[in-house]
Amino acid sequence: MKFGPASPADAIGGVTVHTLRQGALVLKKGTTIGPEEVEALTKAGVKDVVVVRLEDGDVSEDTAAAGIAQAVAGEGVNVERAFTGRANLFAARPGVLVVDRAAVDRINGVDEAITFATLAAYKPVVEGEMIATVKLIPFGVEGRLRDAAVAVAGKDTLRIAPYVIKKVGVVSTLLPGLAPKVIDKTLRVTAERLAPAGATIIAERRVPHDETVLAASIKELLGLGAELVIVFGASAIADRRDVIPAAITEIGGAVEHFGMPVDPGNLLLIGSAGGVPVLGAPGCARSPVENGFDWVLMRLLAGIKVTRSDLTGMGVGGLLMEIVTRPQPRTVPDTEGNRNVAAIVLAAGRSTRMGGPNKLLAELDGKKLARIVAEQALASKASEVIVVTGHQGDLVEQALDGLKVKFVRNPDFAGGIASSVKAGISAVSDSADGAIVCLGDMPLIDAQLIDRLIETFAPDRGHLIAVPVSEGRRGNPVLWSRRFFKELMTLDGDIGARHLIAKHAEVVAEVPVEGNSAFLDIDTPQALEAARRG
Repeated sequence: MKFGPASPADAIGGVTVHTLRQGALVLKKGTTIGPEEVEALTKAGVKDVVVVRLEDGDVSEDTAAAGIAQAVAGEGVNVERAFTGRANLFAARPGVLVVDRAAVDRINGVDEAITFATLAAYKPVVEGEMIATVKLIPFGVEGRLRDAAVAVAGKDTLRIAPYVIKKVGVVSTLLPGLAPKVIDKTLRVTAERLAPAGATIIAERRVPHDETVLAASIKELLGLGAELVIVFGASAIADRRDVIPAAITEIGGAVEHFGMPVDPGNLLLIGSAGGVPVLGAPGCARSPVENGFDWVLMRLLAGIKVTRSDLTGMGVGGLLMEIVTRPQPRTVPDTEGNRNVAAIVLAAGRSTRMGGPNKLLAELDGKKLARIVAEQALASKASEVIVVTGHQGDLVEQALDGLKVKFVRNPDFAGGIASSVKAGISAVSDSADGAIVCLGDMPLIDAQLIDRLIETFAPDRGHLIAVPVSEGRRGNPVLWSRRFFKELMTLDGDIGARHLIAKHAEVVAEVPVEGNSAFLDIDTPQALEAARRG
C-alpha cells in the first residue's frame, strides 16, 4: 500500500487519509479521488493531498475486516456489514459469550494493522447485543496478512452458548432469627436472576438447617425434574464437612469445589448429584447486586461445566467491591473510645395492625411511644439522633417537641420500612462512623443497650455490625458501620436488612441481652395492653 502526498491530478484513484478543509471545500477522510474531486481541489488551490493507494496483493480495509469477522463468528453470532474498516459482531440469541482467548491473541499478534476486541468471556448477553469488533487500522492491508489472521482464528473463536437449563429447584435452610420475608426476598431476587435465561423456580422448600433433612429435600427436587438445585443456607458454609456439602454427599453426590477468589462470593460451593449441578449459595446471593454467584450461575444455565480450575482462575478481576473486614486506604481506622455513631429512630409507619390509631402516639407510663424511644436514644452515647417521620408526621413531631433531634420526612413511607431506613441513612452526618437503627415501636430499648452496641462496635477488630442476641435469637436495634450504608440504600419494600447480617456474618458482633427488650414491638392493641400491664 502506497501512502503519501500527491498533486490532485496524480491522486486519482487514491483515498484521502485526512479530512481536508480549504475555503469552501470540505473533502472528508476516506474519499476516493475522482475527476470531480480533482477539479474541486484545483479550484481551491490545493497543491498536494495525502492519499493511500492499494497495490497488487492488497485488500481494502472493509474486505479485510469482513473476512476476519466471518472467520471468528461461531454459533449464535451475526456479522454486520463492514464499514470504514470495522466489522461488528452481534449476539444472534441470548446466552453466554464463549471466547477462545488464545485465538483472539493470535489474531491480534498477526500485525499491528489488525485489531480484534471482544466483551469479557462468559458475559451473559441478550439477542442483538454487540459482542466484538474487528477494526483495521490502515485503509488496507496485504492480502497475506488478512489470510494469516483468518488462518489462526480457529473454529468458533466466538460463540453464544444458549441457555439450556430451565427448571431450577431451591432449598432454604432455617435457623431461629431468620425471618420468612428474608427468604421471600431471596426467592424473588433469584427468580429475577433466572428470568433472562428463561429459567424458573419449579419448586422451593424450607427446611431445618440439618444435613439429613436437607439431603432429603435436594433428592426430592431432583425427583421433580430440577436441572439445577440452589441451596441457600441459614448459616454460611464454613467447611467441606458442613451441613450443605454433607447433605450433597449423603445422597451420593460430590463436591467439586468450595470457595472462590471472587469477593463478594467467596463462600460459594459447587457440586453435583445424579448428574445435576448443586450450588451452595454464598450469603451475597440474597442480594441483587452482582457477585461471584452470578458468574457461576449463568454459565451453568448455559450448560457450561464449571470446574475447579475455572473457579480458581477467577481471581484476576474477582474483587468486585471493597472487603469490609479490612480498613480501606482512604479510611482512618476507628479506634476504641473514638466511635461516632448516629442513632436513627424509625417513626414513619402507618400502624396498620393497630386497626386505626397510630401506635407511635399511644402512651405508656404517661409518655408516647415515639418519645420514649427518642429520649433513650438521646440519653445514649449516640452522636446525633435522627427521627424519620411519615404517616401523621406533624403529630409525631409534635409528640417529640423540645427534644434535640433531627427530623427527616419520608414521603414514601407507605412503601415499607426500607424507604424509612434509606431516608435515615441519607441524613447521617458525614463524620459518623456508623448508625444504629432503632424502631419507634420498641419502648423497652434503653440507653444502656444502645451504649453496649456502640461499645461493641470496633472496626479495627472487624466488628462492623452489632446486634443484640438472646438464646440464639437476634433482635433490635442493629448498629451498622458506614461501610454498609451503600448496601442499606439498596433496600426495597417492607423488608429490612436481616439478609445483610447473614451476608456479612463474619463481621457481626453479638451482644447478649436478657429478657425481651430487644424483641418486644408494640404493633397491635393486644401488645400495647400487655405492655401497660407490665
